Amino acid sequence: MQNNFQLKVFSGRANVPLAEKIAEHIGDPLGKIELKDFPDGEFWARIDEDVRGRDVFVVQSTCHPVNQNLMELLIMLDSFKRASAARITVVLPYYGYARQDRKAEGRVPISAKLVANLLTSAGTQRVLTVDLHAAQIQGFFDIPVDHLYASPVILQHVRRLGLDTNDIVVLSPDEGSVKRALRYQKKLNVNMAIVDKRRVSAEKVENANLIGASLEGKVALIFDDMISTAGTVVSAVRTARTVGKAKAVYIFATHAVLCGDAIKNLREAPVERIVVTDTIPLPPEKRLPNIDVLTVAELLADGIKRIHYNQSVSEMFV
Repeated sequence: MQNNFQLKVFSGRANVPLAEKIAEHIGDPLGKIELKDFPDGEFWARIDEDVRGRDVFVVQSTCHPVNQNLMELLIMLDSFKRASAARITVVLPYYGYARQDRKAEGRVPISAKLVANLLTSAGTQRVLTVDLHAAQIQGFFDIPVDHLYASPVILQHVRRLGLDTNDIVVLSPDEGSVKRALRYQKKLNVNMAIVDKRRVSAEKVENANLIGASLEGKVALIFDDMISTAGTVVSAVRTARTVGKAKAVYIFATHAVLCGDAIKNLREAPVERIVVTDTIPLPPEKRLPNIDVLTVAELLADGIKRIHYNQSVSEMFV
């Protein structure tokens, strides 16, 4: 009997360009699937090729519109489960609802856990994701989770900038980002500073102090997992410039959520370059002249192949 346990990548509609690049790196075109919307807003999916006994990878970022993309993913998963795929792995370049990972006050949901339950119930047997907002979300799943980091892609770009390492200082935009900043600081072997974020009211945050290495005359590199409204990161940029007297500031983030006043805030910020990845598609209206988009397609393709061939994913970060 012929073994049909072959790798096949399918994509939802959230980030087709990234899925196409992943498939190109794997060397096989995207699987055929038809997705459409009914007039009442319901989704419909039909897999247009045989997936019985196949090792299926479904690429879908649960980015804006979050609920539509999430529901489309769940319906796709149910289709693959009912079509008798041997294994279904969800490739989540961006995990929506990740910031709702705990009860910060009474009578609120832990939505990141709810999404994990929904994905598992719909048929997911494994998850591959990039730069979770909170690493402990891996523990919300009772199935294997492979958590990739975009740092190899971002660090490669940093080195291509040709900056003098003696002039670089890694700047953490707040206390919560210190661990991430430390990882980059160690890889680059440079000094580090932290923005001391002081809240002056429930609505206003004022960054007034810097802790650690001096930024005067230096190039500050800010690393974050995502840029949402850009309030925190832009405030850190202004602190680096005004308080720290940095000569230049660069922002690096994995997920370009860019909601609310993000584009306005970034356009007005005294920053040289803003570097993001394509885990979330960036529409033309959000492409500022100083925004660079890196692709994580090869990173995800490598992760997919390692999972399929039962190879170590951890070795990607040694």
